[in-house]
Amino acid sequence: PPGPAGGMDLAYVCEWEKKPKSNHCPSIPLVCAWSCRNLIAFTTDLRNEEEKDLTHMVHIIDTEHPWDVYSVNSGHTEVITCLEWDQSGSRLLSADADGHIKCWSMTDHLANSWESTVGSMVEGDPVVALSWLHNGVKLALHVEKSGASNFGEKFSRVKFSPSLTLFGGKPMEGWIAVTISGLVTVSLLKPNGQVLTATESLCRLRCRVALADVAFTGGGNIVVATSDGSSTSPVQFYKVCVSVVNEKCKIDTEILPSLFMRCTTDPARKDKYPAITHLKFLARDMSEQVLLCASNQNNSIVECWSLRKEGLPVNNIFQQISPVVGDKQPMILKWRILSATNDLDRVSAVALPKLPISLTNTDLKVANDTKFFPGLGLALAFHDGSVHIVHRLSLQMMAVFYGSSSQRPVDEPSLKRPRTAGPLVHFKAMQLSWTSLALAGVDSHGKLSMLRISPSMGHVLDMNMSLRHLLFLLEYCMVTGYDWWDILLHVQPSMVQNLVEKLHEEYMRQNAALQQVLSTRIVAMKASLCKLSSSTIARVCDYHAKLFLIAISCTLKSLLRPHFLNTPDKSPGDRLTEICSKITDVDIDKVMINLKTEEFVLEMTTLQSLQQLIQWVGDFVLYLLASLPNQGSPVRPGHSFLRDGASLGMFRELMVVIRIWGLLKPSCLPVYTATSDTQDSMSLLFRLLTKLWLCCREENHITEPDDALIDECCLLPSQLLIPNIDWLPINDGIISKLQNKQLVRLQFGKAPGLVGHTVSSQFDAFVRAPGQPKIDHLRRLHLGAYPTEECKSCTRCGCVTMLKSPNKVTAVKQWEQRWIKNCLCGGLWRKMPLSYS
Repeated sequence: PPGPAGGMDLAYVCEWEKKPKSNHCPSIPLVCAWSCRNLIAFTTDLRNEEEKDLTHMVHIIDTEHPWDVYSVNSGHTEVITCLEWDQSGSRLLSADADGHIKCWSMTDHLANSWESTVGSMVEGDPVVALSWLHNGVKLALHVEKSGASNFGEKFSRVKFSPSLTLFGGKPMEGWIAVTISGLVTVSLLKPNGQVLTATESLCRLRCRVALADVAFTGGGNIVVATSDGSSTSPVQFYKVCVSVVNEKCKIDTEILPSLFMRCTTDPARKDKYPAITHLKFLARDMSEQVLLCASNQNNSIVECWSLRKEGLPVNNIFQQISPVVGDKQPMILKWRILSATNDLDRVSAVALPKLPISLTNTDLKVANDTKFFPGLGLALAFHDGSVHIVHRLSLQMMAVFYGSSSQRPVDEPSLKRPRTAGPLVHFKAMQLSWTSLALAGVDSHGKLSMLRISPSMGHVLDMNMSLRHLLFLLEYCMVTGYDWWDILLHVQPSMVQNLVEKLHEEYMRQNAALQQVLSTRIVAMKASLCKLSSSTIARVCDYHAKLFLIAISCTLKSLLRPHFLNTPDKSPGDRLTEICSKITDVDIDKVMINLKTEEFVLEMTTLQSLQQLIQWVGDFVLYLLASLPNQGSPVRPGHSFLRDGASLGMFRELMVVIRIWGLLKPSCLPVYTATSDTQDSMSLLFRLLTKLWLCCREENHITEPDDALIDECCLLPSQLLIPNIDWLPINDGIISKLQNKQLVRLQFGKAPGLVGHTVSSQFDAFVRAPGQPKIDHLRRLHLGAYPTEECKSCTRCGCVTMLKSPNKVTAVKQWEQRWIKNCLCGGLWRKMPLSYS
């Protein structure tokens, strides 16, 4: 349905196993946090039957495999009150009602293995607000410029100072927390791992702080908002400055203007809402806008306030005494109400947008005209189980979701609706994703719900406009490096082809330096899009192979060393590229003669250790050439390489390098099974590869390969054994199962027995069956049918590799460094169970 109700729908829910006495009880308060890598952390308490005490658990899930939950006993002795991810999405802060703060990070860069190494505490003083210090990076998305060709115009850097800088302007890492007794505590992480902590009273008269929030100003200051929980008391604001003096952390605070909620001064509502239940700055870097919610047992009201500079009228007496005063009206800062809602059902949770959308009048107008709303709405959850998305400035309703137990609009006959007995289920904690296209809520049973939020809030748009909206957000993720899983939730199979083409066009409009930086990210993005349609599924394999090729090419070229250290001209890798593209000869030895072979001299052990990667290059070239004759079938993986001049050029360069290395150490050459002993397989393949490359080396002038080349390629299977290529498995994630808009029900700790959609079934021909030998996709080593080594797999592309390196050679380390933190596709690693076969 169009209109508010069509703006949101439930994608999946994931719940705990129902035991006779369920051990997972939601913690009060329940908290959750969503990182830019699309990891969600939330808390529950684990009830211990014998000892009757509670263990405070932190659970971390990746949104693509929600059932694969990583649960860790947090070690907090009291209930966890705050969870906060850092800007990079790789570290998590947790704080509890005993004043303890812990910093969690991944062990061995595995998304399902976390440990807490550092922390701080204010003994016995519950933490009510927590934040990482600001690192000074702030972007603004300009909706009005969404048609501009330059990424720098669409997503501009905003001048913003870090909360604290090290020598040379590098931002210092650390966190700030506010406690219930009115203390502010700041901890700084020094590069050597040491933690400097200081604690200071927010103001001279310390008073109880029931609610607080932290925001940052462009000048590098911190603003703290506090309330004692009563709506008859003022909401106080403080400026906090952090500095390091003589290796010690120092905090200075000063009082800013305060405000009283309007509902307490409004005669009609004077005593109606006694408690302030939510207090939030609209964004971490918007200290001049605050959202307040006051409630009673059954109802709430929400107000949005903004801090403005206002002139102070001056009495005439002073103007006569000193004309200077009269010219320049003194300015003061004052809180003014922007908007307020009517009486609402009782609010149980609030989620604010993280997308840094620009709020100038022109941007807001364009957003409204084109119906592009991500980042403009905030979410309110109610005790009846419903969720509203309201505009962050006007608080007007944009979309609504009726939960299982909430009242639907009156037009449905009331007979159908069974009376819901017992307490209603509602979200206790809620978070919006980083593009605002998804919303996660954790309810009073610890169940996680994932909601899709339409970019147009349910307005029906033409296909072109829908694509533009998604493209704009994909580009934003490409520039920031954030994970784009939540955008894929909205991609329909019919959009895939268009999105991939448009994404490529936009990428080609950027300058060469930026293209270089984004070169692998765009390939990974195209791969994840192609998974979503049966007509493009074969290209997923190609894009992953392309990522692998780019990585191998960079690694092998970086091993080449100039013969004389002070050679002023290009690096050997660049010169290799230049010579290979200039000399289009089909004879490998004639190309080789133009290179300085002394630059290619490596140690024998190094060359031997690269044999598996070299073998992959050799096998892939042979496979591509052998598949040229039946090129009419785009369903076969490898098809797109036959028209990709840049990739064929890379293969050609690598063949030349391998040829030279083979003269030094023949055993590092790729092994081919040939029918005749005398045949020089490498020069044969190089000749055919060069001919194919010449057909498509210029992107806008691609010619068809001639019959002679196709005939020669037809003969290849009779001359050489064509290898099987180990393509990546089409992975087991949830995204492709959500396309038909049917709700998927999942259980924590239990992989779903979902039958994949038709897309993956035509694909099984290329992927190894369960009993077959497994392969380490990145080291190209065979692991056997039942691997004994511990492995990790990528959360996005599903490739598998061993946790520990079997080889200590520097060149191998250099190769492994490329994917130690993330997979080549940018996905996070997760440790696999040993019996994964």
